[in-house]
Amino acid sequence: MAIVNRLTVDGRDYFLPEPVTELKSAILEAIKSGGGYVNIPPLRGGPGIDILFSPGMPVTWSQIDVGDPASDDAGETEDEFL
Repeated sequence: MAIVNRLTVDGRDYFLPEPVTELKSAILEAIKSGGGYVNIPPLRGGPGIDILFSPGMPVTWSQIDVGDPASDDAGETEDEFL
């Protein structure tokens, strides 16, 4: 079973592999400092995308368990930054 992280920014979803600890810290730091660009890496290869994060921007993290078709309601957990 694998964990895929879903980052939702202003209603748009980005799927990310583990680990995301440094990325979460970079996003939170950009928001705390009044705004800044953070590079969001792709799930598979490529340059990623730069997103401008700012205070008040809706940002939600979810973790999704994938790989076990028997458990469709695999628990999702969410963290929210505003």
